[in-house]
Amino acid sequence: MNLYESGLLKGIDTVIIRVSNYENSKNWYEEKLGLSPIWDDPAMKLVVLDTKSPVSITLWQTEKKINVEEDTAAYPIFRTGNAHALHEELKKLKVRTSEIIKDDHVTWFKFYDPDGNVLEACQPNG
Repeated sequence: MNLYESGLLKGIDTVIIRVSNYENSKNWYEEKLGLSPIWDDPAMKLVVLDTKSPVSITLWQTEKKINVEEDTAAYPIFRTGNAHALHEELKKLKVRTSEIIKDDHVTWFKFYDPDGNVLEACQPNG
């Protein structure tokens, strides 16, 4: 049985990003990226952020040490219509970014939240 065709799976609801301090991270994602909370649960130390797409991002505090292995980490990729302009804006906001890479299909770069979680911005070429 195909779980999507049967209707048992209906897409991705949210991506969880573990953070060391959910209040600080919530403020960073709001101030730097402009993401707005759609659900905030201080008791659980989590906040769900609206990405203006069907998939939200959930920041969820952990008491464990966050150890991001960039080469093996799962991470969200944000669409952008102008990777170069976004890169410049993030740098102005003092967000740590990688260099911009352009290949045959996309122009992209990585950037990092206060815990070092990997995020990516991607612009299709053409």
